[in-house]
Amino acid sequence: MKAGKDDNIGSMRTLPSMFYKDPSLLEEMKEMIFARSWQLITDVDRLKAPGQVVPHAVMEGFLDEPIIMTRDSDDQLHCLSNVCTHRGNLLVEGECHTQSLRCRYHGRRFALDGQMVSAPGFEDVPDFPNQSDHLQSVPFASWRKFLFAAPTTDSPLFDFADLTAPMSDRLDFLPVEEYAFDQARSRDYIVRANWALYVDNYLEGFHIPYVHPGLAAALDAKDYSNEIFEYASLQIGVSSTQGEGFQDIPKDSPDFGRNIAAYYYFLFPNMMFNFYPWGLSVNIVTPLAVDRSKVSFLTYMYDESKISSGAGSALDKVEREDEDIVEKVQRGMTSRFYDSGRYSPKHESGVHHFHGLIREFLGID
Repeated sequence: MKAGKDDNIGSMRTLPSMFYKDPSLLEEMKEMIFARSWQLITDVDRLKAPGQVVPHAVMEGFLDEPIIMTRDSDDQLHCLSNVCTHRGNLLVEGECHTQSLRCRYHGRRFALDGQMVSAPGFEDVPDFPNQSDHLQSVPFASWRKFLFAAPTTDSPLFDFADLTAPMSDRLDFLPVEEYAFDQARSRDYIVRANWALYVDNYLEGFHIPYVHPGLAAALDAKDYSNEIFEYASLQIGVSSTQGEGFQDIPKDSPDFGRNIAAYYYFLFPNMMFNFYPWGLSVNIVTPLAVDRSKVSFLTYMYDESKISSGAGSALDKVEREDEDIVEKVQRGMTSRFYDSGRYSPKHESGVHHFHGLIREFLGID
């Protein structure tokens, strides 16, 4: 059975409380789920010209996998391990423009496609270089202007197209390539709760009237909806005020004629792409410990004049409200009197789907 396909979710129970407080389960997920998942790395604006190199630690503080994105002299993008194949030194320590990569430990040099060019001290070594002397290629893919990688020596859990197809199918009318990263409006939040509790909270609008009074006023609760896909889900918020939603939805869209305030996409296991009339807020949830997470808010601006109204305004306040509630839920998970709850069929299909994927990839019932 595919995760999230059972219609009778009201008879099922949520993940047990032990899931949110057992460090061994988090370690298990590190290799079985996160190391084989697609993660957002950067956008093409940072790799416009040949010779540009961008280092990145995938899921910093958790996986900490050092990789680099490069654009070579043939204008081709590459995703490579950022570890020298001689003694394991980090090759690139900061964003740069260069024609080759040189290890400052022993001088080994690599082309921007990862091929080893030279290695001082290895002139007479037999069978050198062989494949293990070149930089390891890392699986990567792109959606619109965004670049993703799967930091695995195996294969990703699923095809990248299966993850992002729901956004491609629904949002091709949005000028995503014109969205510009806004550093001043981007920040990290530290939440004293398990990463999955934060995701659980994101995946249902059930709590909005109780936790987010400002957001609740901006949305029409009667028209809030949830759609489930194989490795993603979508929540659609409809504006309670005429004229504050998307104005350019095409006639062939299933949303034509609706006053859409926001498209909230969840991409398994830990990414949220939130589209508003003003642009995009990307949220990435990184586990730091079994009861501690980092939530990175990455803001991409399109129309700044629209950011002060509607569902996409006051996101910092909404985030602080979410932090407060999930931190209290984390404390509740330590109770001797709680193990699991029931799903609301009307409101929590997204949570059920998320839990189903975790069970599937961990191989548990």
